[in-house]
This record gives sequence, structure tokens and C-alpha cells, in this order.
Amino acid sequence: MKKTLTTLAIGAMLTTAANADFARVEMGGGVWNQNPSGILSYTDSGATGTYTSDEKEDSSAYLWMLIKHPIPIIPNIRLEYTNIKDTGVIDGDFKDFELGGLATTTGSLELTQYDIIPYYNILDNTAWTTLDLGIDFKVQNTTYSADDVEEVPGITTNYSDSEIVVIPMVYARVRVEIPGTDIGLEADGKYITYDGSTISDYRAKVDYTMSFVPVVQPAIEVGYRVQKFDVTSDDDKTKMDMEFSGVYAGLMVRF
Repeated sequence: MKKTLTTLAIGAMLTTAANADFARVEMGGGVWNQNPSGILSYTDSGATGTYTSDEKEDSSAYLWMLIKHPIPIIPNIRLEYTNIKDTGVIDGDFKDFELGGLATTTGSLELTQYDIIPYYNILDNTAWTTLDLGIDFKVQNTTYSADDVEEVPGITTNYSDSEIVVIPMVYARVRVEIPGTDIGLEADGKYITYDGSTISDYRAKVDYTMSFVPVVQPAIEVGYRVQKFDVTSDDDKTKMDMEFSGVYAGLMVRF
């Protein structure tokens, strides 16, 4: 009995080692077709202004790269790029500008995100399952704009401002390879909640790898992504309650 159990254990370890990738590079890109919704609000000394999204849908490009190496103590790395745009209606009073004689005006919001994710490979295709855990440093450049407003009373101009922040988030990724096929199921998530603010970024996808191609293996991916921002500024004057969700699709290559 002991001999049988030992044989099975060795067989399982050899299978895992055979399936594991000691070094790997993957990269991909595509288009995310998202549906924005939500509001930005500003309140200060009784003055209240609001930006309300009226964008039905928008398409934006995304890119990503994953680098895995065989040195256990050094984390692997995943890099991502996403650019999100939204248009909306602005009304009320703001610190930096006034609407003048207008009841409302148009504005826009753009979020340019660079995700730097050091992670550890907890499971590496063990029983067809991969599990990664790490920290996401989301470098986000947020640009706000408003059309035909008055920064100086009586002078109409287009207002624009931007802010760069680094948002640390917990990162987890799980992947399951369907045995006997070249199909993979994958989901990942990034999340942080602190002092009344919560930011999350979740994805789920299915991909198909053309494994019959040697060395560089192309693949296609289709998935769904949801980003949510429920954020209050440190001075409690600005609040953001926005969501971007929708289907994405793209191409990948595996080395």
C-alpha cells in the first residue's frame, strides 16, 4: 500500500513539473467596449456641482504583458495599460470655474491607467490550475474637462485639470486549463477599500491557444471587465461614484 501511494505521489509531482513553465512570456492587446455610468460631485461651503455621465458606450484599447521566471524569491511581473473615456453633463458650482449664464454644460473624464503587478505563482498548472497572488500598483492619470465655462468672470474658456495617483491594490488571478483542449478559463481581481473609499477591477475571460504553432503560440481572448470607483477625497469635498463595464476581445501570443 505504501509503495502504491509513493508511486502515485511521485507520478503526481512529475506531472506537475512537466506541466509547469519555469520561464514564460505572454502578451496581448485588444479593445474593451465599456458602458460608463455614475457621477462626480463637488461640495464646498454650500456650493454644489455635479458631473453626470451620459456616455452610452465607448471603446478603448488595452495592452498587457506577463513575465514569469524561475527564481522563487523574486516576484514575477505583470504590466497592463488601459485608457477609459467618458462624456457627461455638468451643472452647479465648482471651486475652479463657474457655468456663467449656462444652466448646464458638457464635460469629459479620462482615466489613463498603468498597472504594475509584482506577483508570486502559488500554483503553476497544478491539476490544470494556476493561482497568482500579488500587489497591483495602479498608476492612474485622471483628466477632467469642462466646455464653455468661466474661470474668470465674464471670460469663457474650456477648463481642464489632471491628477496622477498611485493606488495600491490586492491582486489575485486564477486560471484553469480544460484538459484535452487548448481552451483556458481565467479570472482576476484587484481591490482596495480604505477610509470609506473602495476601488475594484474584475475580469473573467475564455481564451483559445493555437498550440500547434511552434515556439510562439498565438491565441484569442474574449472576456468581461468591470471597474468600480466609490471614492471620497481626503477633504470630503469631492466624491466619485463611477462604473465602467463591458465586453473585451483581443489577441495574445505565448513564448
